[in-house]
Amino acid sequence: MNEDWIVVHTTNKVYLAEMIRQLLSDHGIDAIIINKMDSSYLFGDIEVYTRPDNVLKSKLLIEKFES
Repeated sequence: MNEDWIVVHTTNKVYLAEMIRQLLSDHGIDAIIINKMDSSYLFGDIEVYTRPDNVLKSKLLIEKFES
């Protein structure tokens, strides 16, 4: 993956990562998901990434979404 993507959220729930990616997309923010979860034992993280110029806006949207 290119180095100019930054993690804005980490979770262990696939559905939550997808909801956050869609939230960001709905606000015009490009976001991708990297699933680092082990498929056999179901441990690890799922990370949502965005570009550096969208990090602050993304984190604010995610914070609002979670509250």
